[in-house]
Amino acid sequence: MCGPTLISAAEKARIAAYDGKFREVTASPFGTDDEIGMLNLIDAESRRTIMSRTDAGTVFDLSVDNFVGMPTFSAAGDQGYQMWMTHTPRGTVLDDQPGAGHAGNELVAYSGDAFSMYTHTGTHIDALNHFGYRDRIFNNFTAHEHLGSRHWDVAGADKHPPILARGILLDIAGLLGVDMLEPSYGIGEQDLADALKHQGTELRPGDVVLIRTGRMQAWPDPQAYLPNGPGINREGAEYLARAGAIMIGADTVGLEQMPSSDPENWQVVHTYLLAEAGVPILEVADLERIAAEKLYEFAFFGACIRLRGATGSPIRPVAMPLAG
Repeated sequence: MCGPTLISAAEKARIAAYDGKFREVTASPFGTDDEIGMLNLIDAESRRTIMSRTDAGTVFDLSVDNFVGMPTFSAAGDQGYQMWMTHTPRGTVLDDQPGAGHAGNELVAYSGDAFSMYTHTGTHIDALNHFGYRDRIFNNFTAHEHLGSRHWDVAGADKHPPILARGILLDIAGLLGVDMLEPSYGIGEQDLADALKHQGTELRPGDVVLIRTGRMQAWPDPQAYLPNGPGINREGAEYLARAGAIMIGADTVGLEQMPSSDPENWQVVHTYLLAEAGVPILEVADLERIAAEKLYEFAFFGACIRLRGATGSPIRPVAMPLAG
C-alpha cells in the first residue's frame, strides 16, 4: 500500500490536527499538561518495533556543520553563528589563567572555545513554543502565565525526548525530475501524495517525515541557499499532520514556502504545525545522501540539546536503513 494509512477513530483521537481550528491554538489530546504534542506517539513499543528492524551497519548523518559565515535565518534580525577561542596553548603560557605556572603551561597545550548563535541555526528543531497565535501556544499555554524574562517555562526544547521512530523521505525534487525545486515552489497535497505513490512509500501515524526540495545542493552559499525557499504550503502541512506525522522536516532553512502566500500570516505552516497540530519541525537537514540511495524508509534518531525553555535547539539526526 502506498500513501497514508487509513486512520482509525482511535488514532484520530490521538492526532491533534483533527481538533484544530483555523488560526486558533489547539488543546492537546494528551492532556492539559502536555508540552510535546505529537511526539507523545513515541512509546516503548514503537521504539522496540523500529529498533527490531534497524540495520545500524550504515548510518547517514543528516546534519550540517556549523561555522562562521554559514547560512542562517537572519531576516528577523537574529544573530549569525560566531565562534572564538577562549584558551590557546601559547596564550595560556602568557596569561597563566589555570595558575599552573610557566613550566606547567608549556607542558600542557590547553585549547578551549565558545560559541554564540540563534537557537534556530544549522540543523535544528522548532519546539512548540516557537510560534503560536496572539499570546498563546499549543495546548493553550499563555505568554502571560508562562513566559519569563529569559524563556518560556513550558513546551521548550528541553522537554523533547530523544526521537527514535520510523522516518520517511518524500523526494519532491526527484519526483519532478529536477535537481532543485524552483524558488518559492509550494508543495501541496498532490505533490506529497504523488511522491508516496511514485516511491512506493506508506505514511503511517508516528512517522517522522522529511521533505527534499534539493535546496541543500546550494549549501553553503547564503545567497543561493537562503532566499525564497521552496517548501510545503498549509495544504501540504495539513495532509501530513492529519496522517499522524510526529515531526516534519526539510532541507531548507524555513520548511515552508517562502515568502508566504498569505498576506495576513508570514509563517503559515509554522503557526499551523506548531500551534494547531502540535507537530515539531526539523530544518536544514542534509537529505542528499539518502535521496541518492533512494532510502525512502528508515529508522530516524535524533536528540536535541536540552536548552531549558528554548524555542529551538541544534539536533544531529541520523537515518539508518531497515532490514527485511
